[in-house]
Amino acid sequence: MVYAPQSCERARLAGCAWVGFAPRWSARVVFGSAAMALYVHSGPSHRCHAPGFALLWCAFRVVLVVAPERCVRYANVGPWHPESMSNHRLAQLLPKSVSLLRQGYGLPQLRADAVAGLTVAIVALPLSLAIAMASGVSPIRGLYAAIIGGFLVSLLGGSRHQIGGPAGAFIVLVAGTVAAHGLDGLLLATLMSGVLLMLAGLLGLGTYIRYIPYPVTIGFTAGIALIILARQLKDLFGLQLDGPEPGALWPKLQALLAAAPTVNGAAVAVAAGSVLVILGVKRWRPGWPNLLLAVVAASVAVAVLEVPVETISSRFGALPQGLPGIGLPAMSWARIRELAPVAVAFALLGSIESLLSAVVADSLGSGRHRPNGELLAQGVANIGSALCGGICVTGTIARTATNVRAGAHSPVAGMLHALFLLAFVVLAAPLAGYIPIAALAGLLATVAWGMAERHAVASLLKGARADAVVLLATLLLTVFEDLTLGILVGFSLSALLFLHRMSATVAVHAEPLPDAEPGADPDVVVSRVEGAFFFGAAAGVGTALEKIAERPRAHVIDLAAVPWVDSTAAAALADYARRAGRRGVAVWITGVREDVRRVLVNQGLASPLVQYAATPQDVVASR
Repeated sequence: MVYAPQSCERARLAGCAWVGFAPRWSARVVFGSAAMALYVHSGPSHRCHAPGFALLWCAFRVVLVVAPERCVRYANVGPWHPESMSNHRLAQLLPKSVSLLRQGYGLPQLRADAVAGLTVAIVALPLSLAIAMASGVSPIRGLYAAIIGGFLVSLLGGSRHQIGGPAGAFIVLVAGTVAAHGLDGLLLATLMSGVLLMLAGLLGLGTYIRYIPYPVTIGFTAGIALIILARQLKDLFGLQLDGPEPGALWPKLQALLAAAPTVNGAAVAVAAGSVLVILGVKRWRPGWPNLLLAVVAASVAVAVLEVPVETISSRFGALPQGLPGIGLPAMSWARIRELAPVAVAFALLGSIESLLSAVVADSLGSGRHRPNGELLAQGVANIGSALCGGICVTGTIARTATNVRAGAHSPVAGMLHALFLLAFVVLAAPLAGYIPIAALAGLLATVAWGMAERHAVASLLKGARADAVVLLATLLLTVFEDLTLGILVGFSLSALLFLHRMSATVAVHAEPLPDAEPGADPDVVVSRVEGAFFFGAAAGVGTALEKIAERPRAHVIDLAAVPWVDSTAAAALADYARRAGRRGVAVWITGVREDVRRVLVNQGLASPLVQYAATPQDVVASR
């Protein structure tokens, strides 16, 4: 179908208006979807930035209007009141900033937040530049992500002290996406991941992210650290490659080794000096901003001494001052399908990183974060970053910990940190052009060393064999294959090992009725099942019951110690009851809970196949 440019433009603007102002949420969804569809099908020369504004406005409506409206609908107290929000699951979507500011906010709290925000901005400035550079994009895009994403995460998030921005964990994924799909593909994948994160928050999936096993988290974090370190070797030694640097680890190391004769001694000196300053200041003056001091010292030394090393301006050109306009990246249905796996990987890693960071903030500060609200805010932040040309945003553990230790009182500290970074971009962005690339490589090398979780890796390798297997599988697949594959395989291995361990805890005991009971019958055998009766234990329990039921005329299966049963276990129990019935053995089930009984009956375990009684003694009394 072909649309006239004028009618297409009018339709898009009408759809944008309905997204923002339609009185019913369903109308906003319908007309917003229509506007996006028209945008995808229209030619790039006729596109405007109105859909970008509409998408961001729609995200704000979800967080600040729709969720509170739904919460208040089920409440008996006024809007935004804690008593009206506490007992409903949508209360988890309420921004932490709203809850805390309602408790009172004055000049002392603002002063504490301003000091903390400035401290975090000093840490975030060099990190954002370095992470963006290592990701294969202009360093200014890291600052865009820190400003836009950092502000939105603090404004809308479910954590009191969370600081959002670009993270080292994303370097591998972002660099691979830029190499395969270009900058426009990266921005579209970031926007799509933001939508996925919002959906995850609205669906309540944040509660389940915490179930990712510890060995998997340590494995992929250590794997990412190794990859980041390997990516810095070229700039640490100032190597000159004949072609583009390979992405895979082994070919990368081979190419770097072949370029060893091109080592730049000046770059090595600058990188080594930066690392020494970072480590020295951290050891002797831990309260000082070691990362910023190292970058400033290296920049001054290179500029004054005219050291022949590559700088940000020589590689990327002059950095622009101010923020770019809001605009959607070019998209089509084919492009969306192509980038869907990348967007899922961004969303998965972003959810894990942000919720881990929120847990760290809870342990260092006070209060508990709202995981679903945090995912919702992370989604809005990624959408906002993509619309402004920034890279992926997530919660950052190091900057969040710095925020807590600096005495932050509320999410206002995170918003001020973003404003301080904005002031740098507006007033002093050209100064960043003097920063040596080797200094940023040294900074990232120290970050990777800290990410490696060396002590945790060593303890897991010395611990249970199952944990060591999961750790090594996740780490090796992350380094040599793919981050997403490493997480999925590690999680699957952990689940299988957990099921094996859980199945071993299910026990079946054969016991005759006590002789003291009147009417005790030696042909009645009681089998007591203990533990969670699920598919992993179904085969073992069925085999045990078969052995027990070879002789008696009545077989009582006591499930009083079974907290829950799944359909596989219930089907196995029904299959056993049919075989026992063909041998003339009457099967009784006792001590069953009401919810367990519903599962059993649903699988056919009802009269006349089996009979139910409260206790084994009741079975004897009824015979």
